[in-house]
Amino acid sequence: MKQAGQAGLVVAAAPALGRFAVAQTEQVTRVVVDSGRQIAQISPQLFGSFLEHLGRAIYGGIYEPGSKLADADGFRTDVIAEVREVGVPIVRYPGGNFVSGYHWLDGVGPKKDRPVVLDRAWNSIETNQFGTDEFIEWTRKVGTEPLFGLNFGTGTAEDAAALVEYCNVARGTKWSNLRRSYGHEEPYGVKFWCVGNEMDGTWQIGHMDARDYGMKAADAARQMRVVDPTVKLIACGSSGPFQPTYITWDLTVLEQCYEVVDGISLHRYFGNDSETDHDSRKYVAMNLAMDRQIEEIIDVCDTVRAQKRSDKQLFLSFDEWNVWYRARSGDAVDGHRTFAPHLLEEQYNLEDALVVGGLCNSLMRHADRVKVSCLAQLVNVIAPLMTNEDRILRQTIYYPYAWALKYGKGKVLSLFSEGPGYEVASLGRPTESGGLSSPGFGQVQYLDVVATLDADRKTANFFVLNRDLDNEQVLEINFHDLTPTGVKAFETITGNDLKALNTFAEPKKVVPQTVESPKVGSRMSVKLPARSYSVLSLSL
Repeated sequence: MKQAGQAGLVVAAAPALGRFAVAQTEQVTRVVVDSGRQIAQISPQLFGSFLEHLGRAIYGGIYEPGSKLADADGFRTDVIAEVREVGVPIVRYPGGNFVSGYHWLDGVGPKKDRPVVLDRAWNSIETNQFGTDEFIEWTRKVGTEPLFGLNFGTGTAEDAAALVEYCNVARGTKWSNLRRSYGHEEPYGVKFWCVGNEMDGTWQIGHMDARDYGMKAADAARQMRVVDPTVKLIACGSSGPFQPTYITWDLTVLEQCYEVVDGISLHRYFGNDSETDHDSRKYVAMNLAMDRQIEEIIDVCDTVRAQKRSDKQLFLSFDEWNVWYRARSGDAVDGHRTFAPHLLEEQYNLEDALVVGGLCNSLMRHADRVKVSCLAQLVNVIAPLMTNEDRILRQTIYYPYAWALKYGKGKVLSLFSEGPGYEVASLGRPTESGGLSSPGFGQVQYLDVVATLDADRKTANFFVLNRDLDNEQVLEINFHDLTPTGVKAFETITGNDLKALNTFAEPKKVVPQTVESPKVGSRMSVKLPARSYSVLSLSL
């Protein structure tokens, strides 16, 4: 099994851990680290996030005029501080399913003139008090980059080009002059654009077949590039492997628009549900399904490239991924025509955090082709951060995501790894309707290991998921041409209860714990607690 990795933020919490419960028989996974064996440089946009006009993601999440925590512009200062601290590099907006019925002109101009409309994607009331200009202002306050989604449901190719003109042309045209008339003289310079959202899904407003979408995307891409030749355009890929049109959708779409787009999107949500037979041992291996999906879409992209004799290689944008399986039906997805309803407010536990750590590893393993990804979403809606009227809460999945942001820099190393594991021969029926049963993974290693090397070659970081739910595992690291001189950080997220979670009443029930530093050298033995995700940062 070829592995490599990354992850991010050192959070001081809980006393240092000494020894964990040791297995009766020591189990060792061995990796060889050679700095010359590199997968790729990590893209600055690899660990982005997502904000949709859905539930309390915008209103009550990042924007809450009148709140005691809001600044003069209505933005929540506690959320600004948290997002700035963790360093989210890019944020996708405004959807998601919402975008396929959204008219961007409703959300610009004097707020008193903006219409209140019914959002037909989530059956909610949208006031349009937050729109394009407010989002750009917020991204600047938190220090992130915008990734705009475009309406390919009720919207047209002309609408898409008009929004690019509004955002990116300096002056002298209809839409750039409109922006300037609203007090925004300088262009926004938005680089990344999603050309539609999940248009293969029958639930999507404006759902269409692959050929029709591909032709529309090609038309829009050509128009957008006339407006701004520097934009990076992401075609709408299949919304998930359980779609009956999975793979054929992506292939047909790219046959129509390959030469005028730069990348293609992937989406996937994971859960300990019928697909995993509610078996935590299978659940903590589900990042391997992300590996499989990435590799399948790479194959599709390269097949079309070969057919077209093209010099261009597309990148992948995994712009929706997370754990989501509890708040998926009934009132959790129906706003009942109310404003900022509580929708998709998933509560995350320890095993969810382990899975998110594994997903971070999978993204790093494919850094050569995955250049953009977005944890869906950022605040309140299937999110690592939750708010109430008084404060902000870090859910369990915040910590592996934050580690990815802090330590996931430099180059990903290609590791040779061998060690003990267990069998995941098959998976159960997926939760999505109309899909196909999922194949298993065969023999799964207990330790999923990823390593990164900083640009200055003075720091190596290891990110390790221990899928063994009962026993400590040992990682033996053999350095071929690097010599560790010290431990900069060694933290883990673990616990005795896989179902433990953080709440506003108990915000630190599941938090990172500092681990006793291993002895450094050209051969190191590192002990990983059962059911854990850990980051080890070494000075070289």
